[in-house]
Amino acid sequence: MSRVAISAIMNSEFRYYIDLITVLTQKEFKVRYKNSYLGYLWSVGHPLAFALVFFIAFKVVMKIKIENYTLFLITGLFPWQWFSNSVNSSPMIFLSNASIIKKVNFPRNLLPFTQVLQDMIHFLLAMPVIVLFIFIYHKSPFLSWSYGIPTLLMLQFMLTYGICLIAASINLFFRDLERLIIIFTTLLFYFTPVVYSESMIPERFKIYLVFNPLALLMVSWKNIFLAGSLNPAYLAMIFVYAITALGAGYFIYRKLSWKFAEVL
Repeated sequence: MSRVAISAIMNSEFRYYIDLITVLTQKEFKVRYKNSYLGYLWSVGHPLAFALVFFIAFKVVMKIKIENYTLFLITGLFPWQWFSNSVNSSPMIFLSNASIIKKVNFPRNLLPFTQVLQDMIHFLLAMPVIVLFIFIYHKSPFLSWSYGIPTLLMLQFMLTYGICLIAASINLFFRDLERLIIIFTTLLFYFTPVVYSESMIPERFKIYLVFNPLALLMVSWKNIFLAGSLNPAYLAMIFVYAITALGAGYFIYRKLSWKFAEVL
């Protein structure tokens, strides 16, 4: 087979996957916002509401000593919402799309992929709110955003997709996983420096941050937004976690996918 023919086949397959991802993403958007009048505002309002609650609890009541605490909160809560929304909904992805899976032959792993992609788009659409607060607090954007934000987007997407693929595949055979995932993300939130700074963690416990990829990720988001800086060591560790999650997710999916039709 000539190189031209191989190239044509690869381009055709690439367009097929792009079209499929586009259709699945559009479907998810329509389902999410069906009969919803506020639409996009819910993506912004949810983390802002939590920011208000945490501001009252930690800044007003407990008087936590963090400068520009509102800005500090939303730079962590917005990317956290992307992660938690994707992971919490992942156990039901294959179950809620059972009719499509039974009728249409397509790569099933694209379903959690489009779910994570959709939540990433919501995060991108909410990012102007973070920029607005940055200007409100008399700060300015950094040139490092041009490469720092895309880098963190890619790393968080890889990590989140890997976890979602694992949860979506296993939940078909162990239905209690859905409830365990919600408990897991709730506990993980408080073990992650989102509403508090990593500098507040006692020195003897800071070493354990490296075992929490979300801690490294949320600290990196805060640093890029607030200081325009990234820690290369953190990025390297997040990348290792992301690749590991992707590899584990794909392995588990391939091992279990042939049984999907039996349990759906």
